Amino acid sequence: MKLNRIFQISLLSLLLVMVSCIGDLDVTPIDPNLVTSKTVYDSPAAFKQGLAKLYALFILTGQQGPAGQPDVAGVDEGFSCFTRSMWNLEELTTDEAIWSYPNDANGTISNLYFNTWLPSDGIPTALFGRLLASMVIINEYIRATSGQTDPEVIRFQAEARFLRALGYYYGMNLYGNMPVVTENDLPGAFLPAQRTRAEIFEYVEEELLAIYETLGTPRFEYGRADKAAASMLLAKLYLNAAVFLAPTIPPQYAGRNFYNDVIIELNKVIESGYALSPKYINNFLADNHTSPEIIFSFNNDGLRSQAYDGVWIMIRGNSGNGGWGGLRTRSSFVSLFDSNPADYRGIFAKEDQGQQRDITEPNNSSHGYGVFKFRNVNSDGTTPVNDNTGFIDTDYPLFRLADAYLMYAEAVRRGATNGSLSTAVTYVNSLRNRPGDTPIGNVTEGQLTLDFIIDERGRELYWEGHRRTDLIRFNRFTGATYIWEWKGGEPEGRAIPPHLSIFPIPSADLATNPTLKQNPGY
Repeated sequence: MKLNRIFQISLLSLLLVMVSCIGDLDVTPIDPNLVTSKTVYDSPAAFKQGLAKLYALFILTGQQGPAGQPDVAGVDEGFSCFTRSMWNLEELTTDEAIWSYPNDANGTISNLYFNTWLPSDGIPTALFGRLLASMVIINEYIRATSGQTDPEVIRFQAEARFLRALGYYYGMNLYGNMPVVTENDLPGAFLPAQRTRAEIFEYVEEELLAIYETLGTPRFEYGRADKAAASMLLAKLYLNAAVFLAPTIPPQYAGRNFYNDVIIELNKVIESGYALSPKYINNFLADNHTSPEIIFSFNNDGLRSQAYDGVWIMIRGNSGNGGWGGLRTRSSFVSLFDSNPADYRGIFAKEDQGQQRDITEPNNSSHGYGVFKFRNVNSDGTTPVNDNTGFIDTDYPLFRLADAYLMYAEAVRRGATNGSLSTAVTYVNSLRNRPGDTPIGNVTEGQLTLDFIIDERGRELYWEGHRRTDLIRFNRFTGATYIWEWKGGEPEGRAIPPHLSIFPIPSADLATNPTLKQNPGY
């Protein structure tokens, strides 16, 4: 889509607000010529072009791929990519991933995989800026679509509000208390108010419930937010409510069983027409847009949408698979597959690919198994026609039906009264016995414990950007309940303090916006 005219509107408003939002992460307009929404948004087709930019905010980095004319300046453009930096915070900080190059992000990336990050570190700062910048652009689009009567444009606005809720969900999840701006905050220089985690929780819930009926029916168009995507995000919000609303449950939520809400939303997802892919690996290949399992994705095209994003890094920068050897996994995570080495989901580059399992030298790319889960190859084994560009066609599957099945099982085990344990067992066993793969074997109701579920989430969903959130919910991230190698920067691992369950508000933002308060412990 030709989007340059649309970008001019968004970035003009963005500049005015973001001067107070992200400090030295300045966002500048691409073209100094002034335009207005009235001259650009002259048809539903033009509105759809603007909507495409909003989706692109989560997978691309600017107006020119793979780099140049960035949305967020002042940082390495690759680290300004939402999927890449979100992935770094969710995965490098856990047992599932480690990185080879400690000098990246001005020497601060190692703080992520050693759990020693600081408010001045580049990657958390870049993602904070990306989130705030994206919210401002989305707000401008919501203002432009307000008052429109065309049913298609009304749905476009609902999708924009979904993306905004998604952004604030991640902001609340990762940083706790966040500045929040909406379409009601008109462009101009001001200091955006910081809201508490509980307030953002309430806002995200209200937004998703308000737009639900306006969103498209499930599977109406791949890669766009539909009702099932909204239900998945609500289910994740409710499943993590005990974390997000701690330490004191607000009065309006007193006595509410959020696990019942999880089941309500997941039933909508499960009944909406999505189905498991017959083969697990087909969810992570260049033609994964054909998988019936992916509920919501951020889409890549090796020719038309090039970026140094998270999937590109996982494929091109993996160890033991012909990449340049940046990423591996840790032996503590590999041990989840030890009880069943034939589990088809354990897709590792091992000793036969020059990798050793144990990591005695964390910056040695041959220490730690590589992960060959995401690939830029089609499900029939052919190479995508765009592979010669050096970029990838593999989409980022943010929400999968498999995740819905596992969340259903967890909600039942945590106390949902409107779910069925036998149904949960059926769902989990369907993941373990896909018809196109060698069966892993069934579990019984007695075996489907919370300890089993957190391990099964690791085996099913690793490297998909869930691990940190999962470990926190299961009380295994901070403290000493679960120790993995190099946790806390020690070879054998060590306990880490509880304040690390959220990231700090970046120093640059605190300096620019004195109304912001730092998170405890930093």
